[in-house]
Amino acid sequence: MSTNRREFLEHVGAAAMLGALPLAGLADLRLSEANTVAAEDWDLSWTPKLKGKKHKACFDCTEIESGFGPFRSSVWSAQYQAAGGAKPAEIQTVLVLRHNAAVLALKEEFWKTYAVGKGESVTHPITQQSSDRNPSFFTAAAGDVPAMWDHFAVPRFIERGGIVLVCNLALGHFAHKYVAKDGVSAEEAHKRIVAAVMPGAIVQPSGVLAVVRAQQEGCVYVKGA
Repeated sequence: MSTNRREFLEHVGAAAMLGALPLAGLADLRLSEANTVAAEDWDLSWTPKLKGKKHKACFDCTEIESGFGPFRSSVWSAQYQAAGGAKPAEIQTVLVLRHNAAVLALKEEFWKTYAVGKGESVTHPITQQSSDRNPSFFTAAAGDVPAMWDHFAVPRFIERGGIVLVCNLALGHFAHKYVAKDGVSAEEAHKRIVAAVMPGAIVQPSGVLAVVRAQQEGCVYVKGA
């Protein structure tokens, strides 16, 4: 565990136990009523989308791994249709991006501004060479990857009805690691990183909560990355 992550966890450990982290553990976090977030303030509108689905899975991604976690979360449904005759309307997938993988949910401009690729030692999924791009957005049109990869880009996954959930706790760590260097307050750093989450992805109190809730809704658990 890196020193930064260890320091971050020291700041937020107690609050995380309560599942209430509006500033996601940045340096000035204190346990108080002002720092708690009521359950109704978190977006759980994704849970009804799992009702009545015959085939549903939750892919728990904790590492960047060149973007292969999101890749796996897309490929299973196509295989299920081909191998088992499942219909698209019968399938629902939840992709949880937590821990180190939370940065896969951030817009490319954020990656460029803060050199996230370098900071997280990201590698290209095909060449395995260092990459300064977010693998979630790789497309064949841009010459990033073979044509078949386009289907697995996270924005395409969302367009097809896939559910992407992002860990607020992990976002707090990356806000502390990158945005706080701008000299802004903890609250502002948190606001900026949440604003950098790609459209359609839903921030949850924690990735662990998201994984547990998805399983309670009947999803099969898969370790995505």
